[in-house]
Amino acid sequence: MKILAAALLGIAGIAAATPALAQVNQSRAQILFYTADWKGERFADGRPKVPDDLLRRALEVPLEDIWGYLRDHGYNTQFDSGWQSLHPDKPFAGRALTAQYMPLRPDMWNAVMAQGKKDGRVSGNNSWPIHDLVMGDVYVADGFGKIVEGTLIGSNLGSGIAAHTHSGFVFDAGIRDAEENRNIPNLNGLYRAYDPSAWKDMTLTTINAPIRIGRATVLPGDLVLAKQEGVIFIPAHLAEDAILSAEFTQLEDGYNFELNKQGANGAQFEGGWTPAKYDALAAWVKQNPSRLKMSQAKFDALLAARKKGGPETIPGAPDAGGRR
Repeated sequence: MKILAAALLGIAGIAAATPALAQVNQSRAQILFYTADWKGERFADGRPKVPDDLLRRALEVPLEDIWGYLRDHGYNTQFDSGWQSLHPDKPFAGRALTAQYMPLRPDMWNAVMAQGKKDGRVSGNNSWPIHDLVMGDVYVADGFGKIVEGTLIGSNLGSGIAAHTHSGFVFDAGIRDAEENRNIPNLNGLYRAYDPSAWKDMTLTTINAPIRIGRATVLPGDLVLAKQEGVIFIPAHLAEDAILSAEFTQLEDGYNFELNKQGANGAQFEGGWTPAKYDALAAWVKQNPSRLKMSQAKFDALLAARKKGGPETIPGAPDAGGRR
């Protein structure tokens, strides 16, 4: 008993000597905890560093094909719609840097601002995440849907996002200075609505924590793909395979479109994927090499996997178990 009591006293002493961790920026260890499935390169802050090539290739595939892949792998809460956009005709992609805002209460505001001062932060705390952005990021903020006096940026902060990322933002909140923001080079963004009011009665609570955007869950480092129809947040560890799958589906669709145009597909406007049809697809791809966005080896591997999927495999269609 004496030994146990001494051990407990020692643990208590260590705990008392350990300072509490301030929770504005999430620590590297916390980011690693939530993104443990990612095995690739990381930023200094711990966020997964999805390769630039995947950011570029993501822009070329439809949201539905990414959504279908994620749903097949159990990720059912990665998409949200109902946005306004600075440039609806210009999709953008990047790695998520997340931020969470809450309604202001003075004690929490004082604690956040005091920690920011210790960390060398300046200005309003809605500018702090912008300082942390790097090229290729997308600033993703949960502003709890606030629009009037929920405008997380005006044009000055918008120009800061553009300078740091050459990409943009996704705000579950409002923005102001929409006209000026539209004229800033290298900036796009999704937001709930425009309002001329200034940001008020809100406070930043954390940077690079898991957040909710509409009906989607977002982790720091997710590959963000934003288009006119909505935004999808692709877990970093699934990004390459999701894009490869979507690119392959685009090849299937392209071949099917040709067959439908020629009247050579019968009633199988989207299906009929027998091994023989997949062989014909492979021959068509060889005749149209510019359509192949992946390596030949990746294509051959996916082709073999699809051929094993059964005679009536339709990407995204329910299988015998009812999944899509």
